[in-house]
Amino acid sequence: MNLANLIISIPTILYALTIHEYFHGWTANKFGDPTAKLQGRLTLNPLAHIDIMGALCFVFARFGWGKPVPINPSYFRNPRRDNMIVSFAGPASNFVSAFLFGVIFQLLRSIPFIIPVNIAAILYNLLISGIIMNLSLAFFNMIPLFPLDGSHILEGLLPHSIAMKYKEVERYCPFILLGLIVMGNFTGFSILSVMLGPPIQYFLRVFTGL
Repeated sequence: MNLANLIISIPTILYALTIHEYFHGWTANKFGDPTAKLQGRLTLNPLAHIDIMGALCFVFARFGWGKPVPINPSYFRNPRRDNMIVSFAGPASNFVSAFLFGVIFQLLRSIPFIIPVNIAAILYNLLISGIIMNLSLAFFNMIPLFPLDGSHILEGLLPHSIAMKYKEVERYCPFILLGLIVMGNFTGFSILSVMLGPPIQYFLRVFTGL
């Protein structure tokens, strides 16, 4: 990644991670869990949500994560269902953000003469970067490997007995995930990119109209 792309990607990474974690906390609070609010995580301040390793992975591997918002399912009326919804709220917020950035992108393209060319180019790059980052975070977090959101969603969907067996192997999942990321960076062949690249590219085309 060159310096210009890195500079453009920083605000979009901060936004994507912040909105993702904020809506985890916001949704949990709506379901009765005040933990995130009490710990100062129910905020749109990026500093409260940035995980350094996750942000670096986002810059260099295009997949990353924020500092997990603390959730206490014991506050929920229906812990399995509510925890699943709270987990889905993060990826959903990124997907909706990508859609909205796409709407703005297409609106700007339809009125090109109102904005100076040099400013329009910067805005286009920011919006496209924002779409890619938010789609990447949304789909990456739907992978059913702990601690990603997809693991909590899968756990909520599985029958209780199978979900308990799944929880027994959760401790190995972070190493599997890290191994996939490292392997992709060092070998040039990323299983994650093969899995997630097609849906990201598809929705990028749909949202931008390109």
